[in-house]
Amino acid sequence: MLLRARQAIARQIEPLIDGRRRLLRGLPVGATVVEVGVWKGDFSAQLLDALRPAVLHLVDPWQFDPSLPKSWQGGGAATSQADMDAIAASVRRRFAEQIESGAVVVHTGFSVEVASTLPRASADVVYIDGNHTYQAVIADLRAWADVVASRGFLAGDDYGDGGWWQRGVKRAVDEFAQESGLRLRTFGHQFSFENP
Repeated sequence: MLLRARQAIARQIEPLIDGRRRLLRGLPVGATVVEVGVWKGDFSAQLLDALRPAVLHLVDPWQFDPSLPKSWQGGGAATSQADMDAIAASVRRRFAEQIESGAVVVHTGFSVEVASTLPRASADVVYIDGNHTYQAVIADLRAWADVVASRGFLAGDDYGDGGWWQRGVKRAVDEFAQESGLRLRTFGHQFSFENP
């Protein structure tokens, strides 16, 4: 029974993992990369391994908001600001060597605010996986589009109809595709735009 349950979970997760693998295969190696929405740094580690970026910028406020549903705070994994501070500290420990060498730069702050501090056209890849509400995703896409270099990629996670965000990601991504004129590509639940 346990084996069947594990197999069922694996069948559900595999398309998500495969989508990320396919997206990563199409992104440039040795580039300047930004990850918006770091949480505990698991995908950050994948980005470092797969893309070997010249610099990886990690952007997350690690701010607890008691007014938000538990699902918005890492599935309830964080129940206080102290929990969020501990998670941020664990990310800094996890990538301490890369931070020391300058290969990883941590930005503790809200996405749109951090985007305004980076030079225009300075990132080859921006991967968005932060706040999944429609308003936050459309703001992130608009803010980070200016940071993406020519021939760079603006990409992200959770493009689809499911989840607590009630199509917020899909709606924002589709709207951004219309307003920007950029071609939208999807890989499972991953999305990507290439800047001309």
